[in-house]
Amino acid sequence: MFTIRELVQPETLEEAYSTLISRNPNTVLGGCAFLKMGSKRIGTAIDLSSPKLGLKGIREEADRFEIGAMTTLREIETYPAFQEFYQGILPQAVRDIIGVQFRNSVTVGASVFSRYGFSDLITALLALNAEVELFHGGRMSLQAFLDKPYEKDILVKVRLQKNERKASYQSLRNSVSDYAILNVAVSELQGQWRIVVGARPQRAKLAERASQKLSELAGENGALRNNDENALKQLEDIAKIAAEELAFGTNMRGSAEYRQAVCPVLVKRALMEVLK
Repeated sequence: MFTIRELVQPETLEEAYSTLISRNPNTVLGGCAFLKMGSKRIGTAIDLSSPKLGLKGIREEADRFEIGAMTTLREIETYPAFQEFYQGILPQAVRDIIGVQFRNSVTVGASVFSRYGFSDLITALLALNAEVELFHGGRMSLQAFLDKPYEKDILVKVRLQKNERKASYQSLRNSVSDYAILNVAVSELQGQWRIVVGARPQRAKLAERASQKLSELAGENGALRNNDENALKQLEDIAKIAAEELAFGTNMRGSAEYRQAVCPVLVKRALMEVLK
């Protein structure tokens, strides 16, 4: 359980950020779902739930979606447009996380900013080539954010371009509501592919070599879309490249060897689903 010395509810992001960086123990509160599962002493807790901050909800523009940091996973799961766009990958990625009550409290900002290795949402967002907007750090790709060193900041929103990107999410779990042993997201837009593997158990990562190789194959001919022996062999080879180029670790849910063995299976399934 976590303990809080002082709670503040700022009415501007400037005030929230100033409070956050003023002392090291000061911490931003999201939905507190994961804080409840650990033990932490917080100096000043910063509550970002005020409507004045504009961090809650999904805004749809002509060319993009903007997901506020205080939006819950349940809101993503039930948002009507996300059932259609990107072949419904976002609702698919979050619908098996613990239970509805849990998804009603977990926020996008806490999941993404914390860079959780087990995050299903980060894997899907990375495959969709999402961007993040930070109060101090500004706007950048999610991939760049995940690669940069940790520093205190406030995630304002996640941005997704509206496009015809096709995508698929796959995962392996011991039970439906358990954390994933491994998760995979694949997407394709105008012949450019992205293959992402998460819960390795390290944070989600783009399989760059496999993605590049697949994009090159897709550009050479349309044979990948033929459900023949040669096309299936090419997909299997790409899936193996993804498993070979990424590192895997061991935890209570599975060994590194098991994850690496499962990875090509999930990648191939995702590729075949997109190609359909």
